[in-house]
Amino acid sequence: MSTEEQLAGTVAVVGFPNVGKSTLVNRLTQSRAAVVHESPGVTRDRKELVTDWNGKRFLLIDTGGVDIADTRPITRSIAEAVEEADLVLFVVDARQGITQSDEEIAQILRESRKPVVVVANKIDDPSQEPLALEFHRLGLGEPAPISGMHGHGTGDLLDDVVERLPGGGRTEIGADAIRVAILGRPNVGKSSLVNALLGRERVIVSEVPGTTRDAIDTVLEHGGRTFVLVDTAGLRRKRKHRQGIEYYSELRALEAAERADVALVLIDSSEGIVEQDLAVADIARKTQSSTLVVLSKWDVSTMTVEDVRGHLTRRLRQRPPFVAVSAKTGRGLGRLLDKVAELYDKHTARVSTAELNRILKELREARQPPSKGDRRLNLLYGTQVTTRPPRFRISVNDPGLVTRDYGYWVENQLRERLGLEGVPVTIDFVRST
Repeated sequence: MSTEEQLAGTVAVVGFPNVGKSTLVNRLTQSRAAVVHESPGVTRDRKELVTDWNGKRFLLIDTGGVDIADTRPITRSIAEAVEEADLVLFVVDARQGITQSDEEIAQILRESRKPVVVVANKIDDPSQEPLALEFHRLGLGEPAPISGMHGHGTGDLLDDVVERLPGGGRTEIGADAIRVAILGRPNVGKSSLVNALLGRERVIVSEVPGTTRDAIDTVLEHGGRTFVLVDTAGLRRKRKHRQGIEYYSELRALEAAERADVALVLIDSSEGIVEQDLAVADIARKTQSSTLVVLSKWDVSTMTVEDVRGHLTRRLRQRPPFVAVSAKTGRGLGRLLDKVAELYDKHTARVSTAELNRILKELREARQPPSKGDRRLNLLYGTQVTTRPPRFRISVNDPGLVTRDYGYWVENQLRERLGLEGVPVTIDFVRST
């Protein structure tokens, strides 16, 4: 995404629990990214999503339910959201009428001197629109009668929103963000991992809203780096299972991996490493993503680190590193993102020609190259031709003398000596001219 693309502004959505705020956010972003639940206060965490209306893109901050007496960080984050916003949507329950809590929030918003739209929600029938008139008493201007559930009035509301926004300002995520695809067989806990990460880190935007069967890009910051997490539907490897929406979901997952720098291959460590996990890891390799194996549910696993390391080294060509996490306890989540950043730096690194040729000299001495008749392969010199991921060109006397076994050995030696575990290493053996 170009760093020149601008967002028209920032909109904060505030309101007490059970006024339908999350349903409205889902409607405005055409997603299921916000949490919808009947229990009061279930939406505890702030989310930031980018939405588009008539060609104008803006940032929507979905705050947790407001509680005036609550001094927990979630309440402070709501105040921060109002401070950051160019416009505030104050969601109220039109069928319930003005409550004392609504009046307290209205006072806070008046004192903030921010532009406010009172959104009179739950008007599910146009004949109920007069219910919105009561909210004039809040002194925050003309109420907007809408139904977040059915969509009535939301188009008019969005027209009003984009008209009030300044039209520019915040820059979207640039090309230097680390793009991370989250892959795994169905039901290994990909969404739980994403939610656990978002509960710890600063969420910036969700670029591509979608359903749980679609790829959902979520952008967050950790350790001064920007990450774009792509959550995907579960991969099904066997063709007989690839039907209908599951087949579509697999294609979306593959597309996500193809545009990612790093693929997280999520494995349920409580079940051990199964063949389908290895198949998913192989898909990640073929898309040229660097691979990091994430062992989820480590808090209930009986596996040992030695078991995991041996299994992955024997079975996976990229010899990916791994990190053990628990979405339930939070163990390893910060380290996971640190490992992703470390792997990305290797994925994009360039090896000097001098260092590469020093390694090739050592390889010539470490193992006798293959031969055919009276001709023996000679590794003459090498250079790195591309990054992201690294690709090397090695000039030899005769490419026809490179055996499959020897080619793999050279690849693994470069990976080991350059610290490229988990990184796809491509080598072109070319005839010296």
